Amino acid sequence: MRSLSDESLLAGLASSDPDGSAAFVRRFQGRVFGLAVTIVGDPNMAEEVAQESFTRAWRHAATFDPTRGRVLTWLLAITRNVALDALRMRRQTPVDPDLLIGLRADSRSEPEAQGVLTDESQRVRLALGGLPEEQRRAVLMSAFYGRTAREIGDIEGIPLGTAKTRIRTGLQKLREAFEVTNDR
Repeated sequence: MRSLSDESLLAGLASSDPDGSAAFVRRFQGRVFGLAVTIVGDPNMAEEVAQESFTRAWRHAATFDPTRGRVLTWLLAITRNVALDALRMRRQTPVDPDLLIGLRADSRSEPEAQGVLTDESQRVRLALGGLPEEQRRAVLMSAFYGRTAREIGDIEGIPLGTAKTRIRTGLQKLREAFEVTNDR
């Protein structure tokens, strides 16, 4: 198996050949794990990233195009994407939206500044409350939790286009709500 090309080992992975698959993993596991730990900074998480990377490689092995690059480059691109996804998922700790948009007054702030921030915070809450539930959820997941439209679609069980439309429409309605308020 050591003398087989990377493409041959990938073909073995694609066909679910146990020996070919094991040889493929053995050949690339060090590099995949190394990249994963470099990106995520946690060996335990890097192991999960490496495992998911090999799983995705197995699922998509038949689509590999040798004219576009080497197997290693393709596999490391998969690993990079999985690692970045893992980092995004790790950042999902709920955060107070007031902190994210800078509307919470510092207790040391002057009373006037605290009052302005409280008013702005209330305006944001009212504007968000005026959105339909599905748009509000999409906007909050996007703006406050950093979710992509694809992730929102997966979470909500809706097509990508629908998620994009909900985000865009919700943001337009918020913009309009603030334009009307600012014109008064």
